[in-house]
Amino acid sequence: MSNTLAYPFSEIPPSAIRMEVASGVFWLRFPLPFALDHINLWLLRDGDGWTVVDTGLGVRPSQKIWKSLIGEQLDDLPLTRVIVTHYHPDHLGLAGWLEQETGAEVLISRGEWALTNSICDSTDTQTVDRLRHFLGSHGLLGDDLNKVAGKGNGFRRVVQPLPTEPGFLAAGDTLCIDGKNWIVHVGCGHSPEHLCLYRHEDHLLISGDQVLPTISSNLNVRASEPDADPVTDFVDSLKALRDNLPEDTLVLPAHGLPFRGLRARVDALVDHHDEQLDRVQAACQQRPQSAFDLLSVLFNRKLDVQQLMFAMGESIAHLNCLMLQGRVQREQVDGIWRFSA
Repeated sequence: MSNTLAYPFSEIPPSAIRMEVASGVFWLRFPLPFALDHINLWLLRDGDGWTVVDTGLGVRPSQKIWKSLIGEQLDDLPLTRVIVTHYHPDHLGLAGWLEQETGAEVLISRGEWALTNSICDSTDTQTVDRLRHFLGSHGLLGDDLNKVAGKGNGFRRVVQPLPTEPGFLAAGDTLCIDGKNWIVHVGCGHSPEHLCLYRHEDHLLISGDQVLPTISSNLNVRASEPDADPVTDFVDSLKALRDNLPEDTLVLPAHGLPFRGLRARVDALVDHHDEQLDRVQAACQQRPQSAFDLLSVLFNRKLDVQQLMFAMGESIAHLNCLMLQGRVQREQVDGIWRFSA
């Protein structure tokens, strides 16, 4: 995914220290205990208080950072709003905790909130059974399946407590923050209704995971929607951002460095997924393939347990896209879906 981007900030903020990147907009960086080792949050001055976009993972180290921020970095002003871009735990995880600690209003899209509650309502047993059936039918077997499914409902453990009564944002809504208007754009594919915020005044986009500078967001097919096509949804959403926002937009992503070059980045991401689709189709022309068989085609690296689960979802996503385009067909053989072209 080669592309030419401009990175206006060569330094990153230390943990629990804010760094200004635009008028009234501050960068916070929280650690994550994954291969993707950080998340960027965006702290916005908002009159006599603060709004933050995303929260960090719902774990004690992140709570400790927030307590330091509240005590030392908010100029003795309250946190009044928490905007959650999407349901993933590194973005949503501390929303309910911040609501309890500060009284801040939590805002999210209806689609993300519905999926959050659906996942949290599943018991460990239900989660394990669904993962075993779904991923097993796509070729993940043996110890690999045991490790992935054995995690149970890990999601629920890192997003509790959930916000009590969040407010909802939708595409086209306008948020007034510190007297300036931010327009809500909604992206799909990475999650159901991913919120992005755009400040037209100075061409500033808080992109969450929808546009990242060096990697493509995971496009995952869930057991609850086994025939979903997140690849097409994601590409279409990217093109809408490219066609509606200016090239000099400063993109503030959830991971990686802030950058300029939105249109070039979108084109590179679209090309990447076109190439992935072509590689998968070519492999399916050689012999029937399961989603598990195709991991080595899509991912040229060793995968840990968490990455393996995401990689299976991404492999299924590209196969579903090809099938809906009429480029592959599938047949279930001995309980496993095999795709051929």
